[in-house]
Amino acid sequence: MSRPIRWAVLIAAATIVTPSLAASPDWSQVGRALGKGGTTLADGVYRVGLPRTDLKVSLDGVSLKPGFALGGWIAFDPMGSQAMVMGDIVLTQNEVNPVMKKLEESGIEITALHNHLLRAEPMTLYMHVSGQGDPVTLATALHAGLALSKTPMESAASGAVQPQASSQQIDFDTAAVDQAIGHKGKANGGVYQFTIPRAETITDSGMAVPVSMGTAIAINFQPTGGGKAAITGDFVLIASEVNPVLKAMQDSGIEITALHSHMIDEQPRLFFMHFWANDDAAKLARGLKAALDKMNLANS
Repeated sequence: MSRPIRWAVLIAAATIVTPSLAASPDWSQVGRALGKGGTTLADGVYRVGLPRTDLKVSLDGVSLKPGFALGGWIAFDPMGSQAMVMGDIVLTQNEVNPVMKKLEESGIEITALHNHLLRAEPMTLYMHVSGQGDPVTLATALHAGLALSKTPMESAASGAVQPQASSQQIDFDTAAVDQAIGHKGKANGGVYQFTIPRAETITDSGMAVPVSMGTAIAINFQPTGGGKAAITGDFVLIASEVNPVLKAMQDSGIEITALHSHMIDEQPRLFFMHFWANDDAAKLARGLKAALDKMNLANS
């Protein structure tokens, strides 16, 4: 059965069930099946963070924080008692094929596999996954695949108390960066992060894909001392934006490190551009703004 047809069946099933059976999924059961609990976001998506806190990765002498470039995730979008799942799993090279094989055998689709950065040691790869159906069944399948990696699955609630991120951990001028980019960032685990939605509604097989499932521009600043920062992230682009954005980034001294797809059946067709630089934070913010000005973004 093709993916669009499976979606049509899923939508029909969600439409015709009785009200008592159309309740939202029990996310606590989904978290138990996956092996790690998550958070229900304002848009109704249940998102589980999978940062690779076990890995020590460096690039050009910068030790990368998990929230900067190693932050995998799984997100479930409810449809009655059913769900669509998408995710971005961070893997080492020797984990890729065992995880991929197990997920494929368990009915999870692989929609992309690629790098995000260049020269990082050890190299990490990013596997995008998708599925639809019963959320506990999907979570069980994802757990089977993740078990073949060393992805930490401990929830913060069951482990040691996690330090609260604050703006005091960011030793560059965040107000100047905010002003340059034209959006307000947020400190998270020593990383200053921006999430900027596109103007269009993104669909996959005819279903709207929420911003929290990976359709927003993501920009991360990690302080490197003396008002400088390393930057990386995803620019989510339509085809006509790719080369204007690429040129704007390169003109600002920002290195393009990857350009690829994340999904298969999305509309409009999207391209994801990853980048890297380590320089004065405000200078880099101005370069990023020059690139953002080439894109169709939602009003801030």
